[in-house]
Amino acid sequence: MKINTSTIALTLGIAVPAAVSGFTVVHKSRPQCIKLKQNSMLQMGLFDGMKDAFNAPPSAGLDSERETPIDRWMGWNVKPTEETESVAQAPDNFVDAMETSNYVTVSLGKPMGIVFEENDDDLGGIFVLSMNKGEIAEQNGGIEPGDQLVAVNDNKVAGLAFDDALGAIIDSETEKTQLTFFRGTDKQLYGPTGASQEWLDELIIKKIQE
Repeated sequence: MKINTSTIALTLGIAVPAAVSGFTVVHKSRPQCIKLKQNSMLQMGLFDGMKDAFNAPPSAGLDSERETPIDRWMGWNVKPTEETESVAQAPDNFVDAMETSNYVTVSLGKPMGIVFEENDDDLGGIFVLSMNKGEIAEQNGGIEPGDQLVAVNDNKVAGLAFDDALGAIIDSETEKTQLTFFRGTDKQLYGPTGASQEWLDELIIKKIQE
């Protein structure tokens, strides 16, 4: 039986020389496939290596408007707008110590009827613990328990020890003594987010001039 080598070549997907004898065939297509596969693997390995090298997302995240196709390919997640806003938002009970509206000023005669308490030693300063019922401070209505004493007339007492801060009130010789208070906590006034001494100096001058 005569075998048609051309039929075999077409069926197996191989190339056959012009003159062949019997079943002598030359396998050319298989090495080409292997070479192509190897080249493809090398190329993919190269891109995978690039992707791994840049796989870590930026620490600050990306704005959605700045997202590009390469960001999605690299797996860099876009930071949600809601998450960015939540990080920037201050706590609900935060009181800005560098906001003038968070300070109150009253002018009181003596005896005022205010009971002061000292803050923690590492912060200093004094605050209103309570007011005696029926006396001047309570009748005035401008002071609340927890108010931090900042100034007595034009003397800044913020951060002073108890005796020094209270002494400024006792030594005041004016008919009425002007007291300036910060309506917030000691940590908000004296902590990392508190007002600078220069800013408080300017505030006291403004309050005196009002």
